[in-house]
Amino acid sequence: MFKGRIARFDQPGKPFDIETVSLPDVGPGQILIKVSRANICGSDLHAWHGTFATGGLGGQLPTVLGHEMVGAIEALGAGVTTDSDGVPLTVGTRVVFPYFFSCHTCRNCLAGRRNACLKLTMAMLGRADEPPYFVGGYADYFLLPAGAVVYTVPDSVSDDIAAGANCALSQVMYGLERVDLQLGESVVVQGAGALGLYAVAVAKARGAARVIAIDGVAERLELATAFGADTVIDINDVATVKDRTKLVRQLTDGQGADVVVEVVGHPSAIDEGLKMLGQFGRYVEIGNINIGKTFEFDPSRFVFGNKMMVGVSLYDPIVLSRALTFLEQHQARLPLHRLAAACYPLDNINDAFAAAESKRDVRASIVP
Repeated sequence: MFKGRIARFDQPGKPFDIETVSLPDVGPGQILIKVSRANICGSDLHAWHGTFATGGLGGQLPTVLGHEMVGAIEALGAGVTTDSDGVPLTVGTRVVFPYFFSCHTCRNCLAGRRNACLKLTMAMLGRADEPPYFVGGYADYFLLPAGAVVYTVPDSVSDDIAAGANCALSQVMYGLERVDLQLGESVVVQGAGALGLYAVAVAKARGAARVIAIDGVAERLELATAFGADTVIDINDVATVKDRTKLVRQLTDGQGADVVVEVVGHPSAIDEGLKMLGQFGRYVEIGNINIGKTFEFDPSRFVFGNKMMVGVSLYDPIVLSRALTFLEQHQARLPLHRLAAACYPLDNINDAFAAAESKRDVRASIVP
């Protein structure tokens, strides 16, 4: 019997309720994780507001939000002996894992598109009023289903750094892999929140010659520089789309960017980003997850510019293994600890969401 707390989410606009629940047992193939840290991601905020309908993804309320997390193994189900890289697992091993779970046998999984699994399930979509209860990261425990991908966290990578690996970091790594960012290319990152900061760092690590970050919060722009941005553009200083587009052209020798990454999460950013692309430019769309939002654009710019847009939802689970390697190799030069500077106990989750909403912190974290 495993007893612990969950922050039950009943409906948008209603405070979280802390509830103690019990899990009778850990079944074959399952892994019970003792959550050590769970970040508040943008999609958690959207769900909190009701603008990201988990029900549209097959979820039901009440549920437990939270998916960007790290933890240690509390119990191993029968048959589980190693992680997905073959590293032995024991109680106490620190691990991260994709927050979505593929069947590994449908046509999309077999085609290497496990993030589009036809039977996909994920954290935040299970019910919090029936077993196993521990279906999201804002809790003492999280139950990994049988067959889940899981990776051991290197000893040198602390929990505060590892917590962002399974969502923000892996997502932008996958996006830049999808558009095959090359050495010497130029990149514009729209938005310097956690996703944008990771995008800046990964782009530089992949050999981008120039990375330009755009945001309107001075602290985030300062962080973008620390994460490797060659130039930052403050939308408060360069106030119009026309002027920002002109500046990007100037910074890229009149050519426009090879890659633009959108992590603002508002449709209005898309048309602006598309105007910043050069010939054969690739637009990576990650941030807009609210259904029904639209924007206007001139499709001839795609045709005459030989441009493309790539939508990125989730990631191939193996990218998470590469994300851990990235953290292990680059943590000494990147101020990764500043991404989750504010920690809140689970009992204070409502205060944490208020702080995350105010954008006082790049990433607020729940530490049960």
